[in-house]
Amino acid sequence: MNPPRILLVEDEPRIAEVMVAYLAQAGYLVDHLERGDQVLAHMARQAPSLLVLDLMLPGIDGISLCQQIRLSSALPIIMVTARVEEIDRLLGFEVGADDYLCKPFSPRELVARVQALMRRSLSAAPPQPPLFDNDIASQRIRCQGQLLSLTPQEYRLLGVLLAAPGRIYSRTQLLELAHSEGAEVFDRAVDSHIKNLRKKIATVLGEREVIHSVYGVGYRYE
Repeated sequence: MNPPRILLVEDEPRIAEVMVAYLAQAGYLVDHLERGDQVLAHMARQAPSLLVLDLMLPGIDGISLCQQIRLSSALPIIMVTARVEEIDRLLGFEVGADDYLCKPFSPRELVARVQALMRRSLSAAPPQPPLFDNDIASQRIRCQGQLLSLTPQEYRLLGVLLAAPGRIYSRTQLLELAHSEGAEVFDRAVDSHIKNLRKKIATVLGEREVIHSVYGVGYRYE
């Protein structure tokens, strides 16, 4: 197994040289960049296991970069800065930094922080796959990987519910959103379709209920 890869973004060469040496000695592979505007392209080519990110960088500053990364990634991030004011610390955590180091710091402390964050990252529970997978192109829905045998009307109805978890739909809304054009539909037909959907989902989930009745209103998926 390859050792974890650390991406270090630091524009002060002397500081970066020491940080790289200590991290490499601790057994990590280390890539070093000096500019913030190089980071996203580099990550697309070589995904790191952890990012050590300086706050003040040419191109893109560390705060803006952290915000961009957090839009699509839970990558562990340690932010490094010479600013010691509390507002800077809070701002760093607000945008998604997992840890914070203020200069000057011991290289051994950096290694210890990296090791601790890597342990937390590795021990974290893996993300759970979605309960349902709606393949719109083929108009098929899988529940925990198992294909549900749905009629076209049931497919459209379940697709509407899955698209907005927690939202309550009235029967009229479900008829308008899920019925095929030109089909003759009735308000209580929704109840029959929901009953059939629950039976088919129960073959996979057992007694776990995911389509809930909201008395006097309609239904929601949650």
